[in-house]
Amino acid sequence: MPGIDECLTEAMTLPGARGASLVDWTSGLALGTAGDSPVGDHETTAAETAELARSAAEFDTFLATDDAGGADGTGGAGDDGGPPVEDLIVTTRAGYHVLRFVETSFDSSVFLHLWLDRATGNLALARMRLRDIAEKLVLG
Repeated sequence: MPGIDECLTEAMTLPGARGASLVDWTSGLALGTAGDSPVGDHETTAAETAELARSAAEFDTFLATDDAGGADGTGGAGDDGGPPVEDLIVTTRAGYHVLRFVETSFDSSVFLHLWLDRATGNLALARMRLRDIAEKLVLG
């Protein structure tokens, strides 16, 4: 089973991939990086994308209606150990940022961040492949 470096290397083979990282959204630290960073510094990119990921993972707004606590008594986010969001896509004028949450055996507070060139990237393919990469990633 592949580790962080192997998964990031695989992500970089996607059409239009410019950079990839595995980020802990609790601390904002990059656990691994490959390729370039949109701002020239992987740690800054990790901290900024972690803020976005943390918001999506913790805010009730992003819960599916059947996930919300109260209606069915399940209590909402975090009951299964992972965030309620699968992935986030941010579209900029020059590219796409895909953040894919990774379920782990511990606290599930990590995500894969893939930065794609808008002209050459394939967003649908990237989303599907990141899902596959996240499922086989071994941490620890």
